[in-house]
Amino acid sequence: MIAEGRDANRPGGRAGRARAGCREAVSDGLPLHTNTMAKPGPKSSENKLLASNRRASYRYFLSDHLEAGLVLSGSEVKAVRSGKANLIDAYAVIRDGEAWLLNCHIGPYEYAHRENHEARSKRKLLLHRREIRKLTGKTTEKGLTLIPTKMYLKNGRIKCEIALAKGKKLWDQRETIRRRETDRETRQAMRQRG
Repeated sequence: MIAEGRDANRPGGRAGRARAGCREAVSDGLPLHTNTMAKPGPKSSENKLLASNRRASYRYFLSDHLEAGLVLSGSEVKAVRSGKANLIDAYAVIRDGEAWLLNCHIGPYEYAHRENHEARSKRKLLLHRREIRKLTGKTTEKGLTLIPTKMYLKNGRIKCEIALAKGKKLWDQRETIRRRETDRETRQAMRQRG
């Protein structure tokens, strides 16, 4: 077979590339075929915070933090990513061997129209069976509850951090405020000295 054209006999020419098994042919320095599909970028290992429950550390003693996945519909995912999630009154329960997130408010996504979700529906938490068994034992025996502390994005997936919580008494809450104020005063004093 005889290659035609002025680039046929050059090593980097059209015929040379075709013989070498290259996918892309070049004519006058411009590619004839380009891949127009978007390439996935590197996934960030950092967690992007979407919602947090700051009152949880004020109202409860928190221990045993666990990461759980969430089962969400498309409009719920879009709403959470746009910052419309609220964890303040939310809590988790374990029923029939499954973990559920209750009373978590996810506002409606404005572009979903009739396909929108309910704002306070129950949402399933994805945990391993051994984690569910461990949490079941602790919540039934010791009178602890499960409180979501934050919701974040990890490798393109929405995760929820839940913690075992024991309610604080009023004097515990006052002690927390007192300790926070003394820490703030000592930091200010250190800044003034240094």
